[in-house]
Amino acid sequence: MRQIILDTETTGIDPREGHRLIEIGAVEMISRRLTGRTYHQFINPEREIETEAVAIHGITDARVADEPRFAEIADEFWAFIEGAELVIHNAPFDVGFMDHEFQRLNAERQGTHLGPVAEHFRILDTLKLARDKHPRQRNSLDALCKRYEIDNGHRVLHGALLDVEILADVYLAMTGGQTTLSLDASAGSAGGNSQESGMAISHLSLAPGQICVLRPTEAEWEAHGAKLARIREEAGDCVWDTLYPRGVSS
Repeated sequence: MRQIILDTETTGIDPREGHRLIEIGAVEMISRRLTGRTYHQFINPEREIETEAVAIHGITDARVADEPRFAEIADEFWAFIEGAELVIHNAPFDVGFMDHEFQRLNAERQGTHLGPVAEHFRILDTLKLARDKHPRQRNSLDALCKRYEIDNGHRVLHGALLDVEILADVYLAMTGGQTTLSLDASAGSAGGNSQESGMAISHLSLAPGQICVLRPTEAEWEAHGAKLARIREEAGDCVWDTLYPRGVSS
């Protein structure tokens, strides 16, 4: 399944009051694995950014004065998210602003009919998901990072791309997944190369459906054999080393 983790920053709270998008950040995930593809764009909102909004995200009028208008980036943005499920924290807020921008664009450009977002995309609201899993608790992105022990110490101000990278970790943690696999070097009694094996796994980039097979190290074989010997001594029998003898792949 292809998912886009998405976040926006805006000039203010309500698009019905004329507020606009000023930043979009998105990362792609396929089969619960981040692909490395990202979309990030600052946008000239053609209006002033409210002081209260600047205090939240730190984006000033001067920062976006020379950025493209939404109409100039809309097609590229749509192409990036097309066909994906959108994963958004507090989705009604971001979707409301995107719909407002697409409505303006459709009125401005003859023959353009982008949006409404909910008619073209499945939307997963991680705030709703968090409230269902953790009722009567704080479920802001910062609160969820603390609950799931996700490092967000570098998040001083809100930023669309930074927030979606954090949200991707939060989403995977809330739904029982992880972005990488790693082995704890201290967990094995063999020592040897268990840390190296973990590093090898964590740096692999596999296509959906691919399976990673790592051969045991000499130290791991020795530890495995010692464990089976203890089982045989205590139980009187052990078939594992006869089913999968050393040097034979399963």
